[in-house]
Amino acid sequence: MMQIVNNSREQQFEIESEGQKAYLTYRFYKRSIAFMHTFVPELLGDKGIASALAEEAFRYAKEIKKSVMVYCPFVAGFIRRHPEYKEQLDPEYYHNKR
Repeated sequence: MMQIVNNSREQQFEIESEGQKAYLTYRFYKRSIAFMHTFVPELLGDKGIASALAEEAFRYAKEIKKSVMVYCPFVAGFIRRHPEYKEQLDPEYYHNKR
């Protein structure tokens, strides 16, 4: 199992493996949390790391009772594949984007 660390100083979830670091960055905005960017080094690709980071980010958002804004293209695709997370999206932000 991958150990995901919430590096709150850098505002990102991180996984370190094989001397490489994958991360999903976030920022707090108004009453929401915004998922900004996901990066997985090529060496760590195709291991489900980006999805694990997205799952942890949504879990964290729920824990701290924040709705989610998505700027990251990977997370947007993740939501299409996992529509159960749509309920966590900020309805005000997404009202005009449907």
